[in-house]
Amino acid sequence: MKLKTLLISGILCVSAASQVKAQFTLPDLPYAYDALAQAIDKKTMVIHHDKHHASYVTNLNAAIKGTAMETKSLEQILATVKSAPAAVRNNAGGHYNHSLFWKIMSPTATEPSAALVKAITKDFGSVDAFKTAFADSAAKRFGSGWAWLIVQNGKLKVSSTPNQDNPLMDVVAEKGTPILALDVWEHAYYLRYQNKRADYISSWWKVVNWKEVENLFDQAKK
Repeated sequence: MKLKTLLISGILCVSAASQVKAQFTLPDLPYAYDALAQAIDKKTMVIHHDKHHASYVTNLNAAIKGTAMETKSLEQILATVKSAPAAVRNNAGGHYNHSLFWKIMSPTATEPSAALVKAITKDFGSVDAFKTAFADSAAKRFGSGWAWLIVQNGKLKVSSTPNQDNPLMDVVAEKGTPILALDVWEHAYYLRYQNKRADYISSWWKVVNWKEVENLFDQAKK
């Protein structure tokens, strides 16, 4: 019987007869490896995407093979990781986090729209105050982890998580919908910045894709 395949949102759905299974796939970068060179070098991007992210996808597929999670979306898996094996939690988080991370960066300089600036100012006092809070959250995350801008009960809030946890998981204290994410694992910056995480954070603002952040913000409000 001929198989039909459909690629949707990083998931390859394969249907044959009465059996339906989902296979997560590595999304392509939306730009060239060297496109973010003003903040992140080409070699780091190649290793980060082709090795680290690819490993999370491979390991996630292996971890859910033969279980009910094979037919669940990534968001559904994240919402119930408290009862899942550590391999599912770590690799599902790694896949989601990195898929978002690539999307909210761009080689083309952008600025927050008036509507987004208004929302940020309402909840943080100013855009500069938000950036300070976000950078502080990223800098103070001990060891490996992520800094987030989330929508929580209709308001914007900064948070951080260890390892590959994220605000969609049922194991975190600060739950919400992520609209901006910064990877502060050393593999994300060490080749260029070594131990200078603060310099990496400062440079990273140059490549934030504010148009995508606003798009995610609008979706989160619905």
